[in-house]
Amino acid sequence: MDEHDLLADRFETHRPHLKAVAYRMLGSAAEAEDAVQEAWLRLSRTDTTDVANLAGWLTTVVARVSLNMLQSRRTRREDPVGQELPDSEDVVDPEHEVVLADSVGLALLVVLDTLAPAERLAFVLHDMFAVPFDEIAPIVDRTPAAARQLASRARRRVQGTETVSGQVASDQSRQREIVSAFLAASREGDFDALLAALDPDIVLRADRVAVQMGADAEVRGAAEVARTFSGRARGAKLALVDGLPGLVWSMGGEPKVVFAFLLADGKVAGIELLSDPETLAALELELL
Repeated sequence: MDEHDLLADRFETHRPHLKAVAYRMLGSAAEAEDAVQEAWLRLSRTDTTDVANLAGWLTTVVARVSLNMLQSRRTRREDPVGQELPDSEDVVDPEHEVVLADSVGLALLVVLDTLAPAERLAFVLHDMFAVPFDEIAPIVDRTPAAARQLASRARRRVQGTETVSGQVASDQSRQREIVSAFLAASREGDFDALLAALDPDIVLRADRVAVQMGADAEVRGAAEVARTFSGRARGAKLALVDGLPGLVWSMGGEPKVVFAFLLADGKVAGIELLSDPETLAALELELL
């Protein structure tokens, strides 16, 4: 098997993930396929020798392509000339489109379509695929704090929409239970309970200021993260962080460390320790 075939095989292993990202960005199976195909074309023309994380690299490419497509779509909507109908071979099977829409939630797709392109990208990548804001920021040409604000505005739009508010409220209640259970296990030093709350592949990341305060920049794996938190977080309090359940540790009434959680399948899949003053100032925090 030559190098091109090996690269093609590697790409195919990532295709389902890339299609999922593009579909949530674009809400169209046909456009999602186009975005994924463009990612393959760019990959095939790129020297990937120094690409350590191919999945991350491809996700970034698909996100950029999808963002350009969204921006182009908005321009076309303002154009008085009608769009041309697609050729018959480019039409996606309507039944397949319905299956995709059901898997995401049609109501959510409708809400996502009302967001500005950069807001949609930040929300989809962070809230649906757990991409850190440090990686989202360059795609939308913003600082990480500004990218977080984009996602926060998008999240409020999603949560404030009647068509999905019931599901969001239900989800948030379950998310609060998970974070509360994590906090209780951490305070009590219950290692087994902590382990049960964590996804096996959890990643704990700390920003620059949190690292200066003594936190590890990155910790991977449920056992290591459980050891990091066991018997700690006694001073942390449950809070809403940009509308999502999280934790806040304060000193003198001022937030010093924010614990932002990424949840998946009822487990804690990621934790961000945020201490940078600029980041904290951009967050919407509400103690519970």
